[in-house]
Amino acid sequence: MEIRRFGIGHRRPDGPPGTQGVSGSVIESSPRGTIAELAFARGATVQPHANPNHTWLIVIEGGGFVRTGDEQTRVSAGEAILWPPGEIHAAWTDVSEMRAIVVELGAADPATIAGLLEGAAREVGPDPAEAGRRAPADGELVRDLDPAYDPSEGEPV
Repeated sequence: MEIRRFGIGHRRPDGPPGTQGVSGSVIESSPRGTIAELAFARGATVQPHANPNHTWLIVIEGGGFVRTGDEQTRVSAGEAILWPPGEIHAAWTDVSEMRAIVVELGAADPATIAGLLEGAAREVGPDPAEAGRRAPADGELVRDLDPAYDPSEGEPV
């Protein structure tokens, strides 16, 4: 198991040139992609820029604004925004703060894609060691778990 720390105490100023009021920490970076956390202060700006990757901005706290090309909208916690490769995009806050996870998906390895397209998956069959151990299922679904349960009381504990 590997644990990567991010958030308060692990952030540094982050973003493309011209970025103001944004700090972040990289959680993972490899040729397959990058995952990072960004923290936007009030009035923070990630200037319009483009990159070659599919990029998701996943807002996990607070809210702000995003732009893709000429389209601009407000975003808040629980929303994810896709910035297509090569598309000019930006993000900023006004009077609130915002935290987001950024996931940049790098281009797939051509060898991996070729293996999938050529049907290189292996055949999966029954395990000879398990032969004769499996029996058909016998039974039915439970009709009523607790006859005293009243759905208006909320979730059962």
